Amino acid sequence: MQMTNKFLAAVSAVLALGMASAQAETLRLGDFQSTSHIVSLEGTTKWMAAVEKATGGAIKFEHFPAQQATKADAQLDAVRNGILDAALLGTPYHADVLPLNSVVALPGFYGSAEQGTDALQEMLKEGPLRDEIMAAGVTPIFGFVLPPYQVLAKERLGKPADWVSKDIRTSGSTQSMTARALGGVGISIPGPEVYTAIERGRLDAVLFPLASVPGYKLNEVVSHISTNGSFGGYSFVMVVQTSVFDGLPETVKADMIKLGAETATHVAKAQDESVASFVEEWKAAGIDTYQFTDEELAAVGEALGAVSVDWVNRIGNEKAQAVLDTYREITTK
Repeated sequence: MQMTNKFLAAVSAVLALGMASAQAETLRLGDFQSTSHIVSLEGTTKWMAAVEKATGGAIKFEHFPAQQATKADAQLDAVRNGILDAALLGTPYHADVLPLNSVVALPGFYGSAEQGTDALQEMLKEGPLRDEIMAAGVTPIFGFVLPPYQVLAKERLGKPADWVSKDIRTSGSTQSMTARALGGVGISIPGPEVYTAIERGRLDAVLFPLASVPGYKLNEVVSHISTNGSFGGYSFVMVVQTSVFDGLPETVKADMIKLGAETATHVAKAQDESVASFVEEWKAAGIDTYQFTDEELAAVGEALGAVSVDWVNRIGNEKAQAVLDTYREITTK
């Protein structure tokens, strides 16, 4: 009798394992970052591993990093059309479909990746940012931001008068407005080409998140790097095709969202910590890593106020002002 019970228990265990394997779902996830980038190491891959563990392997991922499945600006369409099941979107690449989500690119709102991520996560729970993403046929799971963009230049840039007529590399139309508001000229150049552009004198300065500087070795071609500016941000949002997400068990959906929130906070803190260590390295290498004075911050902030007004007018969406007001309120808590 005892042997029979043990035998039945063993059979049940094998059957359960077989059923779990049979029911396991593999989600194809697109990502334009390389697996060595901090966003992937501390964000995407960390979240995937956590979800697989929490669900006991019921959910698995087939990861397509470094644009292997599709280009960065085509990832949203790939998820909507079923080519991918999920993707880590760089929202600025999809500003035509997600214009309200570009609010994160506005200058002067958050001072660290953690602060900006907390704000984004709150706005993704409910409201226009979430609604806009849902209307695109995908469900936001979690979001996070890069540390605030700083200025890297060949000479110290402080008050707006220092920026006049400077050729400045910017990312996206909102950042171009930022450069223009300070008297500079915004120039769009792909990240991999920025190093050469500075080296050859095509650019005077670059607006860039400090956590990403080593990846492009920009510290080799500039002599001044600001550390307390806030020249806009960049947001990432992990999305899953809504029809796929809705078909998952409630427990799995809850795990994805809970672990997503934890991952968002983790990758934000990891980026902030990396910036602190990079700054020390650059100082030791003789680079002027400087803080804007209170007077400079006030002058820059006054000039950049026009960017938010222009953003609302450019979006032309009746919800834009409400989104801006909410974003301002959350980031000033």
